[in-house]
Amino acid sequence: MRALHRFAETVAAGLLAVIFIAFILQIALRYVFDWPVGWTAEISLVAWLWLVLWGAAFVLKDEEEIRIDVLEQAFGPRVRRVARTIGSIAIVVLFGMALPATWDYVSFMKVESTSYLKLRFDWLFSIYLAFAVAVIVRHLWQIVELVRAPRMQPVDPPSS
Repeated sequence: MRALHRFAETVAAGLLAVIFIAFILQIALRYVFDWPVGWTAEISLVAWLWLVLWGAAFVLKDEEEIRIDVLEQAFGPRVRRVARTIGSIAIVVLFGMALPATWDYVSFMKVESTSYLKLRFDWLFSIYLAFAVAVIVRHLWQIVELVRAPRMQPVDPPSS
């Protein structure tokens, strides 16, 4: 599992490097050589989209996710466990219900391609399918953990 996480981090770092290189190339081509090009912006946009969804699906750990936990701090461990379980069930159900339509849309987008690089949109948007499946799997695992866990972790008090 650790090797897979390292691979996911390496892919994310590679995507970040692609964004940086495309950005520098765009500046150099436009301002040094007076040759404005659009493909560098397209590469940056595609790499950013993949970086965000890839990172959220495969790199980000559960405890690193941003959460609004204002209400969670007001309740005890049992209510927090029930609320998290209900929330995870809702996410699994909603993403699961959306998955067939998402698949249809991504599959349909094979008829379109990007302006400069001619990348098919189905390949471009396929990362969202991976993201959606990863969210479902992550929350299914979280439901199992919440049901099996002997007790809830304490909530960190807000820093002043």
